[in-house]
Amino acid sequence: MFLPKLHKLMLSTLYRSLTVLGAPFVRGFLRLRQMRGREDPERLSERLGFPSKPRPEGRVIWCHAASVGEAASLLLLIEKLREVYLSVSFIVTTGTVTAARMVEKRLPEYALHQYVPVDLAPGIERFLKHWQPMLAIWTESELWPNTLETLRKNAIPTILLNARMSEKSFRNWYRVKSFTAEMLSTFRLCLAQTENDKSRFVALGAKPVKCIGNLKYASSPLPCDENELARLRDQTAWRYIWLMASTHPGEEEMALVAHHALHAVQPRALTIIAPRHPSRGDEVAALIDSMNLKCARRSKGDRITDETEVYLADTMGEMGLFYTLSPISVIGGSFAGTGGHNPIEPAQIGSAIIFGPSMYNFSEIEREFVMEEAAIRLESSAEIAPVVDRLWINKDVRQLQAEKARLLAERKRSIVKKIILEIDPFLTRQG
Repeated sequence: MFLPKLHKLMLSTLYRSLTVLGAPFVRGFLRLRQMRGREDPERLSERLGFPSKPRPEGRVIWCHAASVGEAASLLLLIEKLREVYLSVSFIVTTGTVTAARMVEKRLPEYALHQYVPVDLAPGIERFLKHWQPMLAIWTESELWPNTLETLRKNAIPTILLNARMSEKSFRNWYRVKSFTAEMLSTFRLCLAQTENDKSRFVALGAKPVKCIGNLKYASSPLPCDENELARLRDQTAWRYIWLMASTHPGEEEMALVAHHALHAVQPRALTIIAPRHPSRGDEVAALIDSMNLKCARRSKGDRITDETEVYLADTMGEMGLFYTLSPISVIGGSFAGTGGHNPIEPAQIGSAIIFGPSMYNFSEIEREFVMEEAAIRLESSAEIAPVVDRLWINKDVRQLQAEKARLLAERKRSIVKKIILEIDPFLTRQG
């Protein structure tokens, strides 16, 4: 009994000491990220816990989402919580510029956005002292020791929502189990995405842990600018369109190889490539040019002409537009080995879905979509062209698959009601 406690104390002390010693370098690190477009230069102080807005009156809930997908999942939950608890306001934090821009466009008037402070105790204390949240709701897999300890020290009830943990992460955290268990003890409730996630969190010492499904099903459909949609449809009315969405390095080349194969049988083919990180636009454009394909770039305002072969959708916050424009969507990240991206987004919009063999970030959703014939799972990128061609030719098959996906996503949206029932005790007991 003594040795695990000593081990935990040593690890906790070591981590906190390292973050104190490293604090002077944090500003430099943040500025380096800023130079790379990964931090907002006008709001860099928020990452050190300095607020940029006044606190709303009354009760405040802090909701944290690391990325775009997680943030989108929180929006409907926030809306439904407000319907039940009329006086509550929300502070929504994210860690990426992309997520921040998406959130700020879609947040209601009773919610504010801030960047999450880095895991340094003084900045977290500053953040909590200003906002004074009555409850903290964290999503998925964000585990920061100093932040969680500060929440615990300030007696702020904290919930881990839509909790996810890969087998690799589990093995890493299990090596320092006593330290991990102390960190997880901050969470008064852990709602896991899948039974496998639940088992891993239980093994690491989290309690109580429940599995009620994936919050991503509760996200609202991505917005689409109807005027832009009409304009693009006018330019592409006769084209054979398919989308390679949220691509990572290597996947753009796969899409271009597939385009060559499709063009051989369908001269009307138009391939849309939407990089996960639009900042890679120049890199992807150079690749398209090297493969002797005529490209139009969204970021440059280029028009799609009869000669355009590839439309490079290198802008931020327009995936709803591209999913709506394209009747067939191939999910990026699923061929690059990075775990895939959210297939619920094209499902809600009615685009037929294809993904590759690497969907471990959405393993349970992948299983449900394949089981209900709401998506097609490929084993390699060599299958993209023939499957896209088959879906394009067989309109009834394509539309049936898309409808199955839409109905599945709609049916699963009820998860938000289950989550509110679980959160309710933490709100009602505080009046």
